[in-house]
Amino acid sequence: MSRRDRLKGLFDDTAQELAAANYEESSSRGSAGPVRTMALTLGRMEEESRAMQEALLSGERVVELDPDLIDSSFVRDRLADQPLDREDELVQSIAENGQEVPILVRRHPNDEDRYQIAYGHRRLQAVKLLGLKVQAIVRKLDDTDVVIAQGIENSARRNLSYIERAVFALNLEVKGFERPVIMKALSTDKTELSKLISVAKAIPAEIVRSIGAAPGIGRRRWMALAQDWNGMTAARLAKLIASGSFLAEESDRRFELLVAELARKEAKPETTEFDWKPKSGGKIAGRIKSAGNSFTIALKTGDAPDFGAYISRRLDELYEAYRAGKLQAGE
Repeated sequence: MSRRDRLKGLFDDTAQELAAANYEESSSRGSAGPVRTMALTLGRMEEESRAMQEALLSGERVVELDPDLIDSSFVRDRLADQPLDREDELVQSIAENGQEVPILVRRHPNDEDRYQIAYGHRRLQAVKLLGLKVQAIVRKLDDTDVVIAQGIENSARRNLSYIERAVFALNLEVKGFERPVIMKALSTDKTELSKLISVAKAIPAEIVRSIGAAPGIGRRRWMALAQDWNGMTAARLAKLIASGSFLAEESDRRFELLVAELARKEAKPETTEFDWKPKSGGKIAGRIKSAGNSFTIALKTGDAPDFGAYISRRLDELYEAYRAGKLQAGE
């Protein structure tokens, strides 16, 4: 295989994988979003393939690098690392035939003696596992170039889940990338990108991390969860996501358990009501009611207005005394 063909393979092979992946998605959840994504990505890959060939003709070459000198990207796209082993098909292929397609790296922006990968993360893992030098193209890339190259690689991964795409989109926005750049990195359009970011914003990061990548859970179910999320939801789930039985489940199952917990109707707490009068006597009486998350005191008769105002002026003082007491008790 010529060097030019190897470079072209960086993106042509990926385009074929993406077409298959999007066909599978469109069969199960409707074609509009995936088809748009496929068209955008294939078009951009053709541009990148041509750019790589032009780079080769302009003098760029494939070099051998020590894998230990190459750092991961500055923006994370996966919720959890998925290490390869020697049984992996890619590892076996490189062991038998060598690394036929180079990775793409840049000089590390903060360490001139190191590199930062833009494309080819799994190939880098495989070569490192085999104890080999890695074939790489070193290009001058800015942060936007790295993000877009990383997005191309992500688009080809059939096991890159919807929530990982959503978190990746939000991470890019938080780092200051504008929407057109993120759209290009994720091979998506304005409408779909807005949905991705809204889902990642709506569901707290700790909940997403506790669930994991959930590769079998698609866009609609994540969007439904995001739409139903509210301020009290996380509190309801705290016990569940901390349990050993929850953590022992596969990621998809954790999502199912979480949704089931949210759908379960909580038993209404029993309401307690009683009358109050001061032990020392006086011109006042009260009716006290406790119902779940609410607690009311209604005062009546002669001293009620003045005593109520007295309590109101001291609410901050009373609350601080209450909190101090809880801290002393170790609660």
